[in-house]
Amino acid sequence: MPVRGIRGAIDVISDQPEEILTATRELLEAILLANPALKPADLASVLFTVTGDLQSTYPAQAARQMGWKEVPLMCGCEIPVPGSLPRCVRVLLHWNTNLAQADVRHIYLRGAVALRPDLKSPSEH
Repeated sequence: MPVRGIRGAIDVISDQPEEILTATRELLEAILLANPALKPADLASVLFTVTGDLQSTYPAQAARQMGWKEVPLMCGCEIPVPGSLPRCVRVLLHWNTNLAQADVRHIYLRGAVALRPDLKSPSEH
């Protein structure tokens, strides 16, 4: 079975644990909604990254709070590119699925829409 990547990102208001966790849950729920065949049991792994201005909690904790107990999760820092979007949580899900990559829906929310303006939200398809 092929492994497909699902990308997503969301920005947060401030470096507060509940802000980061709430935004991360919002992002993961939107990814699940946009990809209805996706089940956490089908995830090979998930990589979260945050910009250097987010240090108060791990975004992976939000996935654990959603019941993703057996999914391998990892967090890391984005490289500090000048002019990049601040206070941003990004995610890459590795999904075991027979869907074609073209059928996978990537989700960018709030100010993170600017990262991939070429991708339309599921409601715009």
